[in-house]
Amino acid sequence: MKKNDLYRPNVAMIIVSDKYPEKKEVFIAQRNDLTDIWQFPQGGIDNGEEVKEALFRELEEEIGTDEATIVAEYPEWISYDFPEKIAKKMKPYKGQRQRYFLLKLNENANINLDTEHPEFVSYKFVGVDELLDYTAHFKKPVYETVIQYFKQEGYL
Repeated sequence: MKKNDLYRPNVAMIIVSDKYPEKKEVFIAQRNDLTDIWQFPQGGIDNGEEVKEALFRELEEEIGTDEATIVAEYPEWISYDFPEKIAKKMKPYKGQRQRYFLLKLNENANINLDTEHPEFVSYKFVGVDELLDYTAHFKKPVYETVIQYFKQEGYL
């Protein structure tokens, strides 16, 4: 098995409201299976699926809308390892290999977490600098890297 095969291909999205760029707050959602853990929407890329196709499918599946526009894309794949407890459930993968996108919600987008397979119980928009106070420890290095990139590029 090749190294990349050990990491599940995944898309992840940093979503800003329709008030962007005047207001630079990002969407985070509270998981329904972990207490007080918030994250960006993300999900697997199916075999044969294009990355951007997966992006909008996952957006719809996770937050009930695909009414968003791509603002920017992180220029490379970025990976993280699952904690041992999660890795047991995710075999044969040891982590995720992600493509990150910065998305702006369209003006009339309606977020609905009551999807066919709900993953989140609530959501909110937070300032970029307070984001890491809410996220899981094992995702923080990736979140920091991606947020820093979008800040350096002038997006956040």
